[in-house]
Amino acid sequence: VSVRKRAVKIDGLSLTIDDLGAIARAEASFRISTQARSRVRASAKLVATLAKGSEPCYGINTGFGRLCNVRIPASDVRRLQLNLIRSHAAGVGEPLGIEEVRLAIALRANALARGNSGVRLQVIELLLSMLEHDILPRIPRLGSVGASGDLAPLAHLSQVLIGEGQALVDGKWVSGKTALRKKGLKPIQLEAKEGLALINGVQISLAMLSRALLLSRSVVDAADVTAAVSLEGLL
Repeated sequence: VSVRKRAVKIDGLSLTIDDLGAIARAEASFRISTQARSRVRASAKLVATLAKGSEPCYGINTGFGRLCNVRIPASDVRRLQLNLIRSHAAGVGEPLGIEEVRLAIALRANALARGNSGVRLQVIELLLSMLEHDILPRIPRLGSVGASGDLAPLAHLSQVLIGEGQALVDGKWVSGKTALRKKGLKPIQLEAKEGLALINGVQISLAMLSRALLLSRSVVDAADVTAAVSLEGLL
């Protein structure tokens, strides 16, 4: 039986808890709003310009953290972003549940769609394509301190975008590259700032919180029904 999917607008502003419920159940389809597309394109264009310039811009043509004053040559900008993802994919423990992973992907795409992060539209589109095809990265449950975001788990999520890591697709764990290929998708090559933008957020924590809220609503609804039926039964 085919399930009618809920149309969810991705623009960084409009996501609702009912949208998240549909996303968690894999009953959502997605569209990026026209306004969000314009903001994202403008932001990505600005980052591309800065990456080619002589002025140091953190995370674009400099190192990260204590290396913020180290200039990165233009020829190494892509490698910087790739190495950032690889170095932070260091989580441990059991993987997050499938509902939490779906929510994390959607929430990250939605945050990037605000147009404040400098990523290209292709990054957001690939995240949403992964959701549409239910390609679910293996994200270890432990490993983030939340200081500058859920760095480790978001790095594991981002690995699949570049064809690395592991993902659950059609009930089987496969490499990120294989998962994308099975659904007719291709990995992307990260450009300036995109690795940093992908992991600088709290969408893993928010996904866990959202799922807890969705479950609590179900529990409250069940309690109301149980109380009503019990009253009827006891007259």
